[in-house]
Amino acid sequence: MDDLYREVIIEHYKNPGYRGRLDPYDIRFADNNPLCGDHIEITLRTDESGTITDARFDGHGCAISQASADLLVESIIGKSIEEVKHLNKEYILDMLGIDLGPVRLKCALLSLKVLKAGVYGLGEASDSLVE
Repeated sequence: MDDLYREVIIEHYKNPGYRGRLDPYDIRFADNNPLCGDHIEITLRTDESGTITDARFDGHGCAISQASADLLVESIIGKSIEEVKHLNKEYILDMLGIDLGPVRLKCALLSLKVLKAGVYGLGEASDSLVE
């Protein structure tokens, strides 16, 4: 089963469906993983009811960080900002489907950290956002 999930990760890394930047956007946030140099920026468009109508990510980094960003962005289109605020690390880990060590866990969770900092309107992302 791990091989299937690894294939999904590689596919989203090599051929991300949601890479890019929205212009105009309603929410934008970016951050880095200082341990490995991964960088993620997420831009969102929302409608008047607070539903995410479009989303994109941009950045660079390892296969785990980039694949998790693509999977996350794909999954939140159609969700409300309130729903996104309640996403946690298990949400990302379930999408990835493989066990990760502490360093790779930070890579996988960077996109969720960025997304939540953006929807909460924070000036700085915090690891506590992904617990």
